[in-house]
Amino acid sequence: MERVERILNGDVRAAARLIRDIDDGVASCRDVLKVLYPHTGKAYVIGISGFPGVGKSTLVDQMIHAYRAAGKTLGVVAVDPTSPFSGGAILGDRVRMQRHGTDPGVFIRSLATRGHFGGLSRSTHGVIDVMDAMGKDVVLVETVGVGQDEVDIVTTAHTTIIALIPGMGDDIQAIKAGILEVADIFVINKADREGLEKTVNDLKTMLDMNRQRAENNSWRPPIVPTIALHGHGVRELMSEIDRHRAFLFGQGAKHLKAHLRAKALRELKDMVVEMVAGRIIRGLEESGRVEAVLDDLVEKRTDPFTLCDKIVKDGIRTYFRGDS
Repeated sequence: MERVERILNGDVRAAARLIRDIDDGVASCRDVLKVLYPHTGKAYVIGISGFPGVGKSTLVDQMIHAYRAAGKTLGVVAVDPTSPFSGGAILGDRVRMQRHGTDPGVFIRSLATRGHFGGLSRSTHGVIDVMDAMGKDVVLVETVGVGQDEVDIVTTAHTTIIALIPGMGDDIQAIKAGILEVADIFVINKADREGLEKTVNDLKTMLDMNRQRAENNSWRPPIVPTIALHGHGVRELMSEIDRHRAFLFGQGAKHLKAHLRAKALRELKDMVVEMVAGRIIRGLEESGRVEAVLDDLVEKRTDPFTLCDKIVKDGIRTYFRGDS
């Protein structure tokens, strides 16, 4: 398949077209991704998440610079909020990373969430695979934000970075269950602001209290203060990423194997859910029974639980033909 060969040879135009089709949900992409899949697994994937305004994109920009200085090639996936007008990504991240825009060793792509929860776009996994198959050494994935529901990145990235800023004590308390399970490295950006010491201490306290993680995982997330705008602390961050990578690949790579199994399970679940949900929606639309089904629910002649059970039990096609 010519398209596959071009991507495996690092052809940016072919990869960009495939990524566009993946994001648009073009069915033929699946056949291409099937062929590319055996060629993936070589890139090291790093996720960067955090509240809006903490400087994630500036941090990513500095990381790109550091990796390029080390001779590494990169793919960058910036998952942006969906524009309420166009349905596409709000491409602010490309503006902030524009100094790398003409670098042939860096391939940057923005994706819209399009209503997908978890901090990632539904097409992110496929886009990462394309960049991986292109031969990129590192893939950086910047997510929309962080919160209890936005933890998909933990099974997508090898190393997950959570970025905070000083003075976020209350916010940290509010989301502590989520970030403690997700983070491999904490970055406190804009470290020249007041409240750095308190934020560091809050994180340390919560890490000490998280006994379950300590029992199940010998990795303790380090806390790295940075001032990304000026590049301060970036070298220390890169060192911690290398240390976490060594941890994953150490001891017979047992931690890496556990991570890859969790990643494979999550991707399979997402794919099955998306395919089944798509068939149900198409079945509703093609059957002409949408209004009748909605009337049954509104008039309380049935309930969504019974309806869901019947669809699963009787089969999508059978139910929507009205045979049951």
